[in-house]
Amino acid sequence: MAVYIGLLRGINVSGQKLIKMEELRSLLAELPFRQVRTYIQSGNIVFEAEQKETELLERMLENKIAEAYPFQVPVVVRTAPELAAVAEACPFSEAAATDGSGKAQHKLYVAFLSERPDDRQTALLQSYSSDADQFKVAGREVYILCRNGYGKSLFSNNFLESKLKVTATTRNWATVTKLIGMSSASS
Repeated sequence: MAVYIGLLRGINVSGQKLIKMEELRSLLAELPFRQVRTYIQSGNIVFEAEQKETELLERMLENKIAEAYPFQVPVVVRTAPELAAVAEACPFSEAAATDGSGKAQHKLYVAFLSERPDDRQTALLQSYSSDADQFKVAGREVYILCRNGYGKSLFSNNFLESKLKVTATTRNWATVTKLIGMSSASS
């Protein structure tokens, strides 16, 4: 069994696409997964499965959710080693995401993409870098440093999707590190 992390896009935001995590865990128990756990209400799932193709796992999760709810939810899946590699490859220091006293300010984010974006789309995105929002596209992730906070950032999921032409779901650095901890505890 391998450990996977499923990242649901756009649930429980502003009263839209409401899914309770307890209901989600029960629903996913019907799939050939083990040790299904969730973290906070934004749709983070850690689970074990024998399946090796993350694209198939994404479709399984999306289809199961669509069977139970009247809406579609895109899902991005990473393996535990892939998620650990995301943290190791971060181009920004954790100090850059603090207020100077070391207190986290939720300024560092990772957008997880459904696939690697086209080089032309990535090059186009470069024109949107600013003093407020610095970012780096690295494979299937976009590291985003939002100096004024994510709520004021241009780099929302919708913006990234429109520019890169792929599905994106974003997590703050604290969530990324928590999911790494949860996934490594399973392995």
